[in-house]
Order: sequence, then C-alpha cells, then structure tokens
Amino acid sequence: MKNKNKIVLIGLALIGAFTLLTFQLKSNEEVKYVYNPNLKTIHPDTDWQGTPFEDGMYKNLYTPFENSFADLLKWQMTKNPQKQDKKADKRVLRTIKGIDFLNSSDDMILWLGHASFFIRLSGTTFLIDPIFFDSPFLKRASELPFSPDELDAIDYILISHDHRDHCDEKTLRFLGEQLPDAKVLTGLDMGGLLSEWMPNNEIEEAGWYQEYNSKDFAGSLVFVPARHWARRGLTDLNQRLWGGFFLKTEDKSIFYMGDSGNDPHFEDIARICGQPDYCIMGVGAFKPEWFMAQAHISPMDAVDAFHRMGGKHFIPMHYGTFDLSDEPLLEPQDWLNENSRKIKGDLRVLSVGEPLHLESDQLDETTNTSLYNN
Repeated sequence: MKNKNKIVLIGLALIGAFTLLTFQLKSNEEVKYVYNPNLKTIHPDTDWQGTPFEDGMYKNLYTPFENSFADLLKWQMTKNPQKQDKKADKRVLRTIKGIDFLNSSDDMILWLGHASFFIRLSGTTFLIDPIFFDSPFLKRASELPFSPDELDAIDYILISHDHRDHCDEKTLRFLGEQLPDAKVLTGLDMGGLLSEWMPNNEIEEAGWYQEYNSKDFAGSLVFVPARHWARRGLTDLNQRLWGGFFLKTEDKSIFYMGDSGNDPHFEDIARICGQPDYCIMGVGAFKPEWFMAQAHISPMDAVDAFHRMGGKHFIPMHYGTFDLSDEPLLEPQDWLNENSRKIKGDLRVLSVGEPLHLESDQLDETTNTSLYNN
C-alpha cells in the first residue's frame, strides 16, 4: 500500500495541511467540551466536562495530534530499512474457515483480521470495525473466515472511527442491507457519514466515557478515549470523534482499544471502567515509530499499557492483514511470541476465525501462541 498510494497520501497531506492552516487563521476558539445529552456519562470526576473540541476539531486528552506534512513527506521519501525483509517474508496469518460461531451460544471473541471482531457476550452479538472487502486503498493479506452472505442476526455494529481500515463504505453498505435491524454504535459526528450508507439502521453517537443505550445487552457498553485522529477526505480533519469500547457484564469485561498511541488514557480507562479481563490491543502499523507513535502503539508499548491497565488476557490485533507501514506484516506477532514470558497475564495470539471462549476469567497456565500459515 505504501508505494502504490504514495502520491495520494502526499496530496491528501498537502491539502490537509492547508486546511489545518485555514482553520487556525479563521478561528481562535477556546476549547469547549461536547457530549451526547441523551446518554449517561460515567466519568466520576466532578471536573470532567466532556470530549474536548476546539476550532472545529476534536482533541486528544493528553497529546495534541500533529498534522505534519513535512513528516509524512519525510517518511514517504525515506527508504524503508526493512523493505527486503518484507519482500522475503511470505508468511500469512492462519485462517480457520466456517460459521460455527454463529450457531453457538457461548460467550466468545473471534478475530476477523486486522481490527475486525465478532463478540458474543451474555447472548448479545457485536461486530466491531468490520472490513469484509478489498478496496483501492486496502487489499487483504489474510482471508476472511466466512462469506459475508452467511452473516446474520447481529445485534450491534461498533465503529471506532472513520479511517478506511476501520470504517469501510462497501462493507457497511452491505451490512446495512444484510442487517437493517442491527444498531450502530459509534463516536460523535459519525452519524452523518454512516447514515448515507446505512439509512435503515439506528445509529447512536457517544462522547468519551458515555454509556450507550444498549437495552438488549445485559451489561454496559461505554465509548472510551484513544490517542488518535480522524479523516476521510480533504477537508474533514478531526471532525469526527475516535475512540475505543469497554463492554462489561457482571462477570466479564472486554476493552477494545481502537487505534491509539501511548498515553495516560489507558490508566484512566482502567480507573473509571475497571481493570479489563480481556484487552484487545493494536500492535501493528507502528514503524517508523518516530512517525507512527502518535497514532499506532507498538507491541512493546501495548504490553506496557496492558500492564498499566491491570488486564488479564492480552489479545493482539491490527497486524497481518493490511500493509500500512514499514515493518513486515507478522513482526508484531513474532515479538509477542518471543517475549511472551514478559507479559504479566495470558497472551492470546488468535488465528483469524479462531474463537476464544470466555467461559471463565481464570488465567490459563499455558500461553496460546497460534501460528501462521507458511
């Protein structure tokens, strides 16, 4: 993807830099704080006012997003030191085919590749950031474990942010026709985009630390912060909110990170929502780190964040499916397997289509390190 879309990326960045400058010249607004007044805010601190919003753009809590055209150009014009390693590595993620998980009643987490997941929790089913089809920008290197036509009876579709590797128009148009009764849960200002593709689906937007109206779910579902950014076109920089999800029932909790750089919001989430049993953490698209760190966490920092959150089970994602950065596709998995003993918890490296059954919150004595196909 990097070489094929170099001109597109540079053009987007150039126009985006001009757009950002225009925002800065036209506006000198103070930071205001926004939220959905129809949803419950769970943040316990009295000084919490909502999600920060300034000059027409959403803001990270701790570290501002740097929209640097010069940095993007530097990355694109610098030779990748791992280019030959990537070319020589022919491995692909192992995929387990079938739809048995749809006929099960077990609580489970099932990886669909990249950042896409199927989750069943207390009888309620969720799809998170589904990407089912190739596009001009993204071509899968790992197979989807089932045909999209076989998918039915999903209760909720969760969309973490507007980037194309998490929010795919073709997939969401398909799901809008296939699953018109599924409720879509997402961040503030995402509804305008999604409603064009899914006109028959109910869409609910949340600010950070707001709980969705998921009345059919025997638990709570909260939109939580991430250190990231948003854009789909030329003039919409950070005009839609990004984040992650925290799902919780009486006996289980799942944290889905979304896309994020490393910041203290991880500790905040654990303090406010509780220490998660299952942490679904991004580990890929992290090189070069000097450029990617503000948007994508490295496997090393992801494990550190997992420890800071007090998580029990570490489930890596955001690698092996789409070529988005300089490192070989499976380098994050290699690092995790080689350093599994350093992880203070249960490492669950899933194959695509492999269900992780959530029968108990007890740690297993052995580490699951599913391998790839050669």
